[in-house]
Amino acid sequence: MQSSARAPNPSANYWHGWEEVMKDEANIRRSAWITFMDANVNTPKETLAGICNPASLGRPKQSALLSSSLEGAEVSMTAIAVQAQHLVAHRRPKRSFFETFIRSLIILCVAIAIVLSSISVCDGHWLFAKGKLFGLWHLCAIGNNSALKCTTSLTLANISGLSVGMTLARSMVSFAVVVAIFGLELLMVSQVCEDISSRKKWSMGSVLILLSFLLSFSGVLSFLILLRDYITFMGFTLTYWCEFIATFLFFLNGISGLHLNTITFPRNRMRKN
Repeated sequence: MQSSARAPNPSANYWHGWEEVMKDEANIRRSAWITFMDANVNTPKETLAGICNPASLGRPKQSALLSSSLEGAEVSMTAIAVQAQHLVAHRRPKRSFFETFIRSLIILCVAIAIVLSSISVCDGHWLFAKGKLFGLWHLCAIGNNSALKCTTSLTLANISGLSVGMTLARSMVSFAVVVAIFGLELLMVSQVCEDISSRKKWSMGSVLILLSFLLSFSGVLSFLILLRDYITFMGFTLTYWCEFIATFLFFLNGISGLHLNTITFPRNRMRKN
């Protein structure tokens, strides 16, 4: 038999090359789908299966679905990135054990100072001299039977300006206790509710504690100036020393609170944030 050579078919070569191109396109689309699969969880499974089906590649409808799916995935990834940045910005600042211990110790000392100052102001008997007991609220004298006779009229002490000056002194020390209570509240809230503004609350609380020191110191100093002729070291009562210690604690803890906030969160770091 005579064999005849078949001529090459250009149409077959053309379709073979087109199939290779379509396979490459299918691999690229599968890779893109795998990359954005987790972000595109709201797309129905049937639709996704139709998009990834190699038989459906090249159809306008499936190509449009794939394009919209990828665009939706990009939008979802952008939203996830924004939420992640929001969480990082509002996360609680990490603190060491030593810093937490120091802050707790400052809060405890402020609470002790408030208790001491409250007891001292409520009692008010600060100085005993020349048979008289001078206080913020009363003037007491020792009778014949060693009984105290107290009166609220401070003019009986025959000291010029004592009544007006003592009113000013007890007002300042009383207001110092009130301000210290608000400062202690801010200090505790800054530790219980830790957020991006907790350090500002701590600073405000420390400033209020320092203000309490200034008021308490002014009240004690006014008391000493008014009774400067009667002052003796052994004449000061226990309640006076309670107020003295409370004033010192207000100063120490106010300064320590501000300094601790500065060394743990410096100003240049705040500017960078």
